[in-house]
Amino acid sequence: MASPTYDKATTALLFVDPYNEFLSREGKLWPRVKEVATEVGLLDNLRAICRAVRLAGIRIFIVPHRRWEPGDYETWRHPSPTHLAIMKRHSFARGEWGGDWHPDFAPQRGDIIIKEHWSSSGFANTDLDLQLKQHGISHVIFVGLLANTCTETTARYAQELGYHVTLVRDATAAFSKEMMHAAHELNGPTFAHAILTTAQLIAALPTRERTGSEADVDQRSYPASGIAR
Repeated sequence: MASPTYDKATTALLFVDPYNEFLSREGKLWPRVKEVATEVGLLDNLRAICRAVRLAGIRIFIVPHRRWEPGDYETWRHPSPTHLAIMKRHSFARGEWGGDWHPDFAPQRGDIIIKEHWSSSGFANTDLDLQLKQHGISHVIFVGLLANTCTETTARYAQELGYHVTLVRDATAAFSKEMMHAAHELNGPTFAHAILTTAQLIAALPTRERTGSEADVDQRSYPASGIAR
């Protein structure tokens, strides 16, 4: 793969499922991703990438999974194994701590929060494609959870829609090393235009200096839907 270049006007970071449930030590799903997440340095890499893309002037799109609510999936004709598991454990429950953003990755001013996806694809039944097109985005960089489910499924469809797709192999995690291997060594090369490490991505980003007001904005959190203001 050729070394990619990223224009801040046409590039977006898509952060999939930045919930406490996945990324915080007390989250219901953290024990299942902990081994892989620790091995790749997930949290530090996500912090570094978010900081770098903000410095580069690249917009962040939050791509969140459906927050579980009582009654979800119970009357569905064809709930998937994942839906059944969510129904049992109440993953990302709306109004509960696990369904809140991890504090290090909460939306900031100017971030776009996409409508919640019900299954694995951030495009299915959401406004993601519309929001990307309306903001002039052609290149999408994927980070977040899980490597072989929501991140891969959303990235695959991004390629189908004509976007340039970048995966970041150490800014995601999975429930096993085998799943990570499949995501980046077997499946990723069939659709992604670039598969980079965090260091490689940051080196490829444009740079710009922030003003003092921009730095101040980084300390604030914003609502859970729409454009963060």
